[in-house]
Amino acid sequence: MANENDRSGEIQKITGLKSIHFADLIRASQLIFDPNGGVSGPKRQVDWQSFGIPVIVEENLKFLGKKYQYSSPHLPDELIWEQLNQETRSWFLENKDMLWEFEEFFPALDED
Repeated sequence: MANENDRSGEIQKITGLKSIHFADLIRASQLIFDPNGGVSGPKRQVDWQSFGIPVIVEENLKFLGKKYQYSSPHLPDELIWEQLNQETRSWFLENKDMLWEFEEFFPALDED
């Protein structure tokens, strides 16, 4: 456990990312994988490039979204960081403060 915390602290120190940024990334990846949020019905087709997500980043985030589809977004930072390709890491660093907005674009379909 100490090694995980050390690695997480190291990633945070080097990148300036915080655990909340990683949770936002997982929530965004879950939406990118399934924009319907698990609700049955017609599947939404989303042009993620129009949201500023390059195709290679979209593919990496869909992989994460599928892998952690039903998980809490609060996963160990180092676990997520290790699964990001270089393009996604760069994109993540540039967009870390706007990831929460994806939930605003795609609110749960069962909300009032």
